[in-house]
Amino acid sequence: MHIFDELKSRGLVQDSTHEDEIREALSAPEPVTFYTGYDPTAPSLHIGSLFQVSVQARLQRAGHRPIVLVGGATGMVGDPSGKSAERSLLGREVLAENVAGMRAQLSRFLDFDDARVGAALVDNTEWLGQLGFLEVLRDVGKHVTVNYMIAKESVRARLEDRDQGISYTEFSYMLLQAYDFVHLARERGCRLQIGGSDQWGNITAGIELGRKMGLPKLHGVTTPLLLDPSGQKMGKTSTGLRIWVDPARTSPYAFYQYLLNVEDASVPTLLRVFSWRPLEEVEALIAQHAEAPQRREGQRALAEEVTRWVHGDEALGRAQRASQVMFGGSLDDLSDADLEPLLGDVPSSEIPRGELDAGVGLADLLARAGLAKSKGAARRLIGQGGVYVNNVRCADEAASIGPDQLGTETMIVLRAGRKSYHIVRVR
Repeated sequence: MHIFDELKSRGLVQDSTHEDEIREALSAPEPVTFYTGYDPTAPSLHIGSLFQVSVQARLQRAGHRPIVLVGGATGMVGDPSGKSAERSLLGREVLAENVAGMRAQLSRFLDFDDARVGAALVDNTEWLGQLGFLEVLRDVGKHVTVNYMIAKESVRARLEDRDQGISYTEFSYMLLQAYDFVHLARERGCRLQIGGSDQWGNITAGIELGRKMGLPKLHGVTTPLLLDPSGQKMGKTSTGLRIWVDPARTSPYAFYQYLLNVEDASVPTLLRVFSWRPLEEVEALIAQHAEAPQRREGQRALAEEVTRWVHGDEALGRAQRASQVMFGGSLDDLSDADLEPLLGDVPSSEIPRGELDAGVGLADLLARAGLAKSKGAARRLIGQGGVYVNNVRCADEAASIGPDQLGTETMIVLRAGRKSYHIVRVR
């Protein structure tokens, strides 16, 4: 299948300029150099960013050369696209830290060493930081009319909002991104820009600027925004926490769990976007998922594939083993490293090694862990068969917990009922 057809079949194309010309260029023997920009508002990509990364990786595997642009300069201005209010401007030091973090992450998903189509990572501070205000007005601004700029949706929507409006700073963002395209076309032979659908106005502005500045014809492709069934951008938990690529911000376990728990309606879209299986296999999996959604086979495949892609096999294995524990699985052959991913999501407490060696009553431990209101309530819960130690039911109200009850080197997993967990760590 032609790469452009595959991108469309996977739902990765929303708008494009002159599709026939793009298709022809992607069919030529020589690689097409293309770029996507990433906004450094944080030191990590989030799961929504992986939509664009997926497109870049697929095009590279098809024989084309990606440029990853991290907007160190444009990040100081702020893109008004899709925003109802002006962004807070970030300082130079914060932006530098964010750019460095994103550089490290993006290098994991793309091949930067291939002699023919190796990716390049650039920061637009390299060229925009050298331009003076008068140079921007003289060399860039004269080619773009205000009429053209205010016709763009990202600008018009803010102009129509009398309360918020749009500052001259954000109004100028379009010119800067347009000049990025021109610079990369001149210096690196870039002919194609890819971005989210909210970037269409900025992309076409770059194409128009290139035309007026006498460059070879430029093209653009946008992808749909990754939305959940409620119409909101995907990438946040139900509590509003963003799902980050950085394992220090979102553990591989939490990342895996997020994907494992996506709504059934989102599974087909996410599998087409993120799965690296051939499209026929993806469609077969989607059909299988639709026949028995309660088995959650689509979510499991999605969680496994994306977690492996982002965090690697070892982190995926630990996330899966930790997940099994939370579903009542055995702790046999597990280690502290396997349970550590749970510590950010499951309540935990510590007890001294000496106290464990002497033996501590299970009822006492349950009360101290907050799994029962009192020792008496804990004993009744044990007697009713509602208490589990390392996912093994314990019905002895007088049970004592000692070193033999350690589930791993230093951890004991307590459970009351079906879902109330607590991890006790020995120190």
